[in-house]
Parts: sequence; structure tokens; C-alpha cells
Amino acid sequence: MKKSIIVAGATGNLGHKICRELIAKGAFVKAIVRNQTDPEKTASLVKLGVEVIEVDFNNLEAIAMACTGVACVVSALAGLSDVIIDIQKNILDAAVKAGVPRFIPSDFCTNYNDLIPGENRNFDLRRTFKTYLDSQRIQASSIFNGAFADILTYNTPVLNVKDQSIAYWGDKADWKLDFTTMDDTAAFTAEVALDDDAPRDLQIASFQISPKMIQADVKAATGAEFNLRQLSTLDDFKQSIVKQRAENPAGEKELYAKWQQAQYMYSMFSTHHDQLANGGYESLTWTDGLSFIKSFVTRR
Repeated sequence: MKKSIIVAGATGNLGHKICRELIAKGAFVKAIVRNQTDPEKTASLVKLGVEVIEVDFNNLEAIAMACTGVACVVSALAGLSDVIIDIQKNILDAAVKAGVPRFIPSDFCTNYNDLIPGENRNFDLRRTFKTYLDSQRIQASSIFNGAFADILTYNTPVLNVKDQSIAYWGDKADWKLDFTTMDDTAAFTAEVALDDDAPRDLQIASFQISPKMIQADVKAATGAEFNLRQLSTLDDFKQSIVKQRAENPAGEKELYAKWQQAQYMYSMFSTHHDQLANGGYESLTWTDGLSFIKSFVTRR
């Protein structure tokens, strides 16, 4: 008998990919979406074979009805406190009410458990929801994928193809950063959703790569030697983020305010995954750093 999995946030890029992977693994997939969601986005899910259910996310009875008979709820929602805390709580409460045994929260980020509260606004929201989730009678599994590998294509300080530079903070030129492609994250999440015995926390990374290793891979891919440089100490970087945030109160209502982007970068140089669960599912393959860098650097 096919397992039934429900996905919240299925119209987003990651959520859509998770649905695709679940369908490919033989699951019956339902997606709960907001009322009056863009028809093109729901049509794309239907084309995959997903049953789309429009609900009011403030209506616990409606969500619970959608969750009936479901083996696991996967949340791929993105947002601020009204989404990561409030809407996820509603979905969780409805899942518990419907007797769903397992829940995967939207923890697709660096493992924030070892980070200091207050250093990353979006991680703090997830930490608040985690406390509530762990108080409920439901089995939970969080998937920590580090940073999505796509950010390497955005000309951030870590790899700026336009300026041919690679930067780091502190003495972290050899510090390995955790990157996972969205496709690899989705494939792993599908496996976890179907695994009744999945543990509470799972750390993954398609590849772990230091600034020096990025420099070497870029040279292997292009023949060019990008400039490798230290920007500041980590403490100075931290203080500059505090200053940016204080000077931009409007950013508190933005999901990816500039200071929040800097907080993500700071977290990447503050902690990394030391117990990868990549080998937990034999069917999975993982993208390597050089292949990923070649996929976009050589096109420039």
C-alpha cells in the first residue's frame, strides 16, 4: 500500500521538488495550499500527480481533514513568524488532531542547535517552533542542509565570479562550508518522509568546501586564479551585522533583508556539520563541489 504524504509549501521551489521526489518513490502525495493560490502553480503540481487541496491555514478542522490517513507531514514553508511559527503551529496541531505520526518542519538550513540565540533572526524563529514541536506527541525529523548550493551562483563574497574573488572572515580560509543542492535536499527529504524510523536531527551536505578549495575548483574549471582574501575578523563581521540591523528596522519585515543575508553568511563560518547522514539511503547520489562549480562558472 502506498504511503500518503502531505506537503505544505509545495508551490515553492523546494516543496515542488520534494513532491516530485515523493511521487518518483511511489508515494501518494497531497499538497495543502492557500485558498486562491496561483492556478499555474497548482496545475504544475497536478501534472506531477499531486492531489492539491486548498485550505484556510487558520482552519484547523480543514487542515486536519486533509491530513486524515497521512503518514507524514512535510513543511517546506518559507516566511517570517506568521508562517514559520503561526502557520506551522496550525498545521502541526491539525496533524496531531488527525493522528499523523510524523512531522518534518521547515528547518532546511544550517544546524542552528549549536548556534547562539540572537545571532540569526530566521534561525530563532525555527528554534521557537522547534520548542513547540518537541512538546507535542508526534515524531519529528529536522533536515539540516547547510546552505543551498545555489547561493554560490549569486556573486556573494564567498564566490564572486564577476569580480573573480573569493572571501572569508576570521582565520577561516580552510573552514569547510556546508552546501547542498536543492535537488539533493528534496531527494533526501523524500526518503526521510517515507522512513518511519528516521532520527530527530539529520545533517546533510552535497559537498563541504573551504574558500581555498573553492579557489582550487574554480581554477580547475576555468584556469583562472581568483583572488582569495580575508574581509575582517569574525567578531568585526558580527558587530557590523548588529549595526546594519539597527540601522534598517524595515528589514524586520523582510525575509531576506541585507543584514539577514549577512547573518546567514556569519552562521556558515560559525558552525558546520560534523555528522553527515548522507550515507543513510543507498539510492541517493550527491553532487560534488567541482561539478557544481563547473555547471555555472564555465558559462560566464
